[in-house]
Amino acid sequence: MRTTLTEENYLKALFHLVDNEGKVTINELSKFLNVKMPSVNNMMKKFSEKKWVIYETYKPLKVTEKGRREAALVVRKHRLTEMFLVKKMNFGWENVHEIAEQLEHVHSKIFFDKMDEILDHPKFDPHGEPIPDKDGNIISQDLQKLSSCKVGENVTFASVTLSDDAFLNYLTDRKLLLNTKIKIIKIEDFDKSVTVEIGEKQEILSKKATEKILVKR
Repeated sequence: MRTTLTEENYLKALFHLVDNEGKVTINELSKFLNVKMPSVNNMMKKFSEKKWVIYETYKPLKVTEKGRREAALVVRKHRLTEMFLVKKMNFGWENVHEIAEQLEHVHSKIFFDKMDEILDHPKFDPHGEPIPDKDGNIISQDLQKLSSCKVGENVTFASVTLSDDAFLNYLTDRKLLLNTKIKIIKIEDFDKSVTVEIGEKQEILSKKATEKILVKR
């Protein structure tokens, strides 16, 4: 039986929120999806029946391997679509999320497999996030937030966390794109804003921005 649009949105939320032990709380899901707790509870009971989560009252949900795979396959459709829009249709990375939100609910597996083939099986989406393969497997990355770096460090911009179009425009305006080399010049004690060197110029990034930028050392 096909998953519904609502179920896929819940699956995607589980993918983004689950911790290293495969757990997430009803409250976290409620806030992330902006859905009332009773509705989340009802959906998670359905997910439990499908063996996607282990549901116990007053305890965090445990996402099963079956549930993890289902969630990864929804994310795969979203990230492949974003990559297709950027690479084949020349959209900016700040303009693809909303379109991908709509196309990710297409149920044709062959459609996304063909998209994957046309793109030559990319490993990462336009925002640097790994694209799950057709079996739901995903590359693990050893990335750190820019906010955790120290003065003098040289790092490479590798990915962004969940972010909106305004943030991606903010990065584009500063020519801070994926694979850009960044040197940490100064960290302000007062507000933890960070002065970075990008090529021959310097930029001051807010603490909020450095929390969303993921880098590799």
